[in-house]
Amino acid sequence: MKTRRSAIAATATACVVALITVTSAAAATVAPRAASRPHAARLVSVVPRVTHVTLQVAAGDVKPHDLAALTATVTPRVAGRSVTLKEVVGGGFRGLARAVTVRGGTAVLHVTFPRQGSLHLRVFVASTPRYQAAISPRVVEVVTETLPIVLPAGVQLGLGATGANVLAVQQRLAGLGYWLGTPDGTFGDSTQQAVYALQKAAGIGRTGTVGSPTIAAINKGVLPAPRTTSGNAIDVDLERDLVMIVHGGKLFAVLNTSTGGGYTYVQQGVTNVATTPTGVFQFQRATDGLVVDSLGALWRPRFFYEGFAIHGDSYVPPFPVSHGCVRVSNEAIDWIWAQNLAPIGSEVWVY
Repeated sequence: MKTRRSAIAATATACVVALITVTSAAAATVAPRAASRPHAARLVSVVPRVTHVTLQVAAGDVKPHDLAALTATVTPRVAGRSVTLKEVVGGGFRGLARAVTVRGGTAVLHVTFPRQGSLHLRVFVASTPRYQAAISPRVVEVVTETLPIVLPAGVQLGLGATGANVLAVQQRLAGLGYWLGTPDGTFGDSTQQAVYALQKAAGIGRTGTVGSPTIAAINKGVLPAPRTTSGNAIDVDLERDLVMIVHGGKLFAVLNTSTGGGYTYVQQGVTNVATTPTGVFQFQRATDGLVVDSLGALWRPRFFYEGFAIHGDSYVPPFPVSHGCVRVSNEAIDWIWAQNLAPIGSEVWVY
């Protein structure tokens, strides 16, 4: 019996030894695979570094339409950071210029300002995988008034005129906010429209030419006052026949317009009076092209009430002649579309 028990014990011991041997061998086989991934348990996420940015206003006096250079400094000071200059307008921002930082973390932003006054500016730095985004503190850039314009005795500027005097008038009108496109020293249709608008605001003869009374109004800085005092809207002043574009409760641009002429006309057998409806409306729909109906052609109309729209026209005199729509020049409506100044749902005040 002892011999049999001894044999069983010896067999069990042998099995345990064999099992330990096999297990050790398996472990030896697996170990190299684990060793081949030494960093698997040590993954570290990279946290983007905090970014700071400051903005320095342009050196010296800045006048309307002068090319100004503002400097943004970004830290950490590395090259390749995207920087955007924006104007604070009401509760939002309007992009003005973009640049990329060079070695040392600076970016020079070149921009022109269309009008005189104090502009509130900030710069925005885009994020990257290594660095966080950032916004600078607000700075104020002061666009100064220019010297009074003085025309030589007997000189009057009108359609077709060119030269330094025309350029000076254009720059001052644009600086005040009378839209005329880019000043180029040539007295064209858009300049005449701006002169009409200024003359209406000043209550002087609507000649479309620039003589002493108009120069005096320009030098005085005459501007109309919209009724809209907050938010964004387009005001249509029927008494003076002016369109005023308002951004953030402030006057942004002034346009000449021709509204309802007050005459009677017949459309589809019905006699109507050419009047522009008054009230507070919203832009409901728009057509990016020419609309032709029984009353004429409307270029790129933006409708604010039934068939009434603000639209472009090749004939926009300084007095009311339309059937009731709000006419502006074709160039002006193209600019309104390009700048998205009359988005669907935005308000139109007609009074």
